[in-house]
Amino acid sequence: METLKWQSFKEQLEANPTLDLQFQYAENTWVDASYHITEIKQAPITSVDCGGVMNAWTEVIVQLWVPEEEQQLRSMKVRKALSIVELVEKALPLNPHAVVKIEFGNAQFDTRQMLPKQLIADGENLIVDLRPDAVQCKAITRGGSCGTNEKGEECCTPVVEVKPKIQLKNLVAEAPSCTPGSGCC
Repeated sequence: METLKWQSFKEQLEANPTLDLQFQYAENTWVDASYHITEIKQAPITSVDCGGVMNAWTEVIVQLWVPEEEQQLRSMKVRKALSIVELVEKALPLNPHAVVKIEFGNAQFDTRQMLPKQLIADGENLIVDLRPDAVQCKAITRGGSCGTNEKGEECCTPVVEVKPKIQLKNLVAEAPSCTPGSGCC
C-alpha cells in the first residue's frame, strides 16, 4: 500500500473545509464523533535493518482521543482540524514528505498507529479510511528476499566485500644474479 504523505493529506483537508471529519478504523466502525485531536507528533526515524543498511524517514502522527463521556454528536469540521494543524505548524514545521499515521485506541480497540488508505468525500463527511500498518523487511524493497536464497544464504546477513587475492612474487629471487666478474654488469 502506498503511504500518504503529509503534504497530500493536508491538501485534501484544505480542499474540504466545510465537511465533518470522520475516521473509519475498521469495516463500518468509526471513531466516536466526540473525538479530539490531542496532538500532532513529528518523528524522525533512523534505523539499521537486518542487512546492516541504514534507513531514515519521518512520520507525522495525528493522535485522536475519545473522552469517557460523549461531548458532541457530530465530528469536528475539517476547518477545526486545520486550525489545530496551523497551531502545530507555528511551533513545529512539519515535513511535507513525512508518512502520515493516525494514532487511536479505545476500550474495544487497542491503541495503534494506522495508515490513511484514502480520504473520501461522501455527502457531508470527509472520511479518513484507516488501515493497519504492517511490518516489512527492507531487504525485499532492495531486491532481496527474506529468509534464505537458493544458495542457502541468509538475506539478512551483512554483505561482506570479498577482496580478490593477489599473487605476490619475490622479485629478488627471480632476477638474474649479478656478481662481480660474471660479465652481467
